[in-house]
Amino acid sequence: MTLEPSRPEAPQRLRLLSSALLAALVLSSCAAAGSNSGSDPGREFADFGEVLEEADGQTVDLWMYGGDEQGNAYVDETLVPAAEEFGVTLRRVPVANTPDALNRVLNELQAGREDGSVDLVWVNGANFSTGRQAEAWRCNWTGLLPNMAYTDPNDPLLTTDFGTPVDGCEAAWHNAQFTYFYNSETLPEPPTSLEGILDWAEANPGRFTYPAPPDFTGSVFLREVMLSTAGGADEVPLTYSEEAFDNHAPAALDALSDLAPSLWREGNTYPRDEQALNSLFADGEVDIAMTYGPARLTELVASGALPDSTKVLTLDEGSVGNASFLAIPVNAADAAGAMTVANLALSPEQQSAKADPGVWGQFTVLDMDRLDSDQQSLFTQLPESPVVPSYEELSRNAHAELGADWVTELDDAWRRSVATAP
Repeated sequence: MTLEPSRPEAPQRLRLLSSALLAALVLSSCAAAGSNSGSDPGREFADFGEVLEEADGQTVDLWMYGGDEQGNAYVDETLVPAAEEFGVTLRRVPVANTPDALNRVLNELQAGREDGSVDLVWVNGANFSTGRQAEAWRCNWTGLLPNMAYTDPNDPLLTTDFGTPVDGCEAAWHNAQFTYFYNSETLPEPPTSLEGILDWAEANPGRFTYPAPPDFTGSVFLREVMLSTAGGADEVPLTYSEEAFDNHAPAALDALSDLAPSLWREGNTYPRDEQALNSLFADGEVDIAMTYGPARLTELVASGALPDSTKVLTLDEGSVGNASFLAIPVNAADAAGAMTVANLALSPEQQSAKADPGVWGQFTVLDMDRLDSDQQSLFTQLPESPVVPSYEELSRNAHAELGADWVTELDDAWRRSVATAP
């Protein structure tokens, strides 16, 4: 059954609200952990009931990447009307890149502005780490959210973000798994390992490429190549150090330098981002592409943006996975409303709607064992994708993201030694 984006009925709103208030009473003993620190100029909340009371009438500005049409539609058509049921006006602020949102927060903090224009940010990875170092994120607030009870507190994807401890500074939104896909008509027998993909690319000049780092997708591919040339994810420490970089990065950079002449356009130019790579794939110029949002492939194939012959390629050694989060700036003007939205986004109703391939197709962060039968049925009744396997299959042999410092150092090294190679 497809869950159509729609305004929640009043009984559902009351049921969600009652559940939230009940859970708030249960969680009130955790108020000290859930309150923001003394350095936070915003109000401290004793429990989620106070959050809901303060949130009523607030307008929350959610800054998020605006290039994902399905993501934009989900927020506008599903999350926005659901937030209205709690008296919160949710406004989506599209940005070209997440650093644009973080830079606005940092600039306003530097200017001493305590009523910041950014209330909520879709974030993870290096941007979250940079914000933490700058003390730009409100922390120790997610313990107030009743719907956090639906997540596994020991899930490593939710407790660390690219090696940076979450520490209640952001609320999980959805999981992602780095995934390769291929054209089964032009490549009926694809390679089954990343080493095999590189060998195939060298043997088939012009039929493979990847986005240029620091594009997010291209940057992930670079890290995956390093893990492969190092002999596997277990060989590379998650925490960056110069010693670890010197031990493992050169082999990956050499491999990509050697591969460059065999790439599309002989490696003289690279796609600027995942969308540009998808266009090459759709036009039949390359046979393999990649994404950190595989669930969206369903809609891309259904809409004709990608060919019907698109198939997902799962690698024997697995691939990297992570989670996306919602973070609240320390100076957010409408922090209570932002908390309300973050809690709503974690509800089984919103998580299942977002998981529907026809809505957005993002993998849930909820632990199914923590849901009751009715809540579980919201997910079991979702339509199966003819293109994308289950998250359980995609995440088989998955490994964690490297620390955020790895990202910038590898990207810079790629620009110096691969992108500028003659």
